[in-house]
Amino acid sequence: MPAKPTAAQRRHAALRTALDTQLAALGLPPYAGPDRPSLVLSACADAVLRARAAGAEPERAAVRAAVRGTLAELAERAPGHSLEVRVPPYGAVQVVEGPRHTRGTPPGVVETDPLTWLALAVGETTWSAETAAGTLSASGVRADLSWLLPLWPPTSHPAGPGLDDQALS
Repeated sequence: MPAKPTAAQRRHAALRTALDTQLAALGLPPYAGPDRPSLVLSACADAVLRARAAGAEPERAAVRAAVRGTLAELAERAPGHSLEVRVPPYGAVQVVEGPRHTRGTPPGVVETDPLTWLALAVGETTWSAETAAGTLSASGVRADLSWLLPLWPPTSHPAGPGLDDQALS
């Protein structure tokens, strides 16, 4: 009997499916890049933002998978419990070392919409630009995440890893 897939394997499979669905909605071929989780995640976030830039409604499953994946990546890079990053309706994580809260609202909260979060995660926009525009709210002494974003070098965007420029033209 085959082994049951782990939670991480199921999340990765869902991410791949969401990425390919978003690419198909853009009229592009399925993702053919390396099957490394961070590259697939970055490509999915890029595909969602590409759909927005084209004036199309991004695929909900792709937005959900990209937001949840980027929040998990953030939590892995900045473990802790002093700041809660909220991207409704898709998820929230606690990050950054500091005093741990156990009940109620944490000492620091960051909240933004899914597409703004993805633009920050891939380096399409900056922390200061989004706070100035009012699309990002941040409160608390540890609420500035500009030192953690983007999650990947901006040079890999907007095409994204594994997505060649010809396929995206």
